[in-house]
Amino acid sequence: MELIGRRWTGAIVAVLLADGPLRFSELKSEVPGLSDRVLTQRLRELEAEELVERAVHPGPPLRVEYALTPKGVELQPVVRALESWGQRWMSCGADGAPKADAARSTSAS
Repeated sequence: MELIGRRWTGAIVAVLLADGPLRFSELKSEVPGLSDRVLTQRLRELEAEELVERAVHPGPPLRVEYALTPKGVELQPVVRALESWGQRWMSCGADGAPKADAARSTSAS
């Protein structure tokens, strides 16, 4: 729980769930605001916990991709539940009532 709760980790896992194996630069571009240093740290932590695997494809050019392991893929229901919760509460005020913009977009549908 501590690892997944760390800043950016959930976003990295969510992107890998949605897009599959990605190169470092692709991951970085999918998570705005994420620095190279922090992405490197989080990927190493996820590798250490066997949630992400790093595959080196020889080459020229040498290519490195990151993908979720089967253990990492098992986080999908948790990540989807958190995304759903976030979307629901982003459209509500502190009292739980829909915000004016969310109510308008819901009623316009």
